[in-house]
Amino acid sequence: MTTLIIIRGNSGSGKTTLAHQLHRVLPDSLLISQDIVRREMLNVKDQVGNLSISLIEQLLEFGNQQEQFVILEGILKNSVYGPMIRKQIQYFSQVVTVYYQLSLNETVRRHCTKQVTDFTPNDLTRWYQRDDSLRIEGEMIFDESVSLMMAEKQILTKINIEVENVTRFYAN
Repeated sequence: MTTLIIIRGNSGSGKTTLAHQLHRVLPDSLLISQDIVRREMLNVKDQVGNLSISLIEQLLEFGNQQEQFVILEGILKNSVYGPMIRKQIQYFSQVVTVYYQLSLNETVRRHCTKQVTDFTPNDLTRWYQRDDSLRIEGEMIFDESVSLMMAEKQILTKINIEVENVTRFYAN
């Protein structure tokens, strides 16, 4: 019985930070980052049919067999990754999908809080997609009013994980 948590959104939205935090608090979890697979492992362009799609699919299948929780995070454009994601979600016992739907100004603001990045606010503007949600039942849409702690609590509540430890983590 494996739970799949999918966190998507524009570059700079906070999805990677949220995914890493969930990975820290969830036991027996596998974190799959689109950037790691596509850019660092395979070095392929983000287009339909790229090799990262099939590798992510294989990693999801592995996680479904080996782990209690699988966290998939990335921009994961609907036009490129949507068919694979829709296929894979049917194999998991529980699925939580999150889409960060932020304004361009907010994604640029959040990006500027990072200490080191390999892209600029101009890149963010060029890549920005106003709404790329999967439009599947139960998809959680987070806007700029949702803090990291609120996002984490909402996801953990949805998967029935005690959120007391999360509160203690943020208090320290």
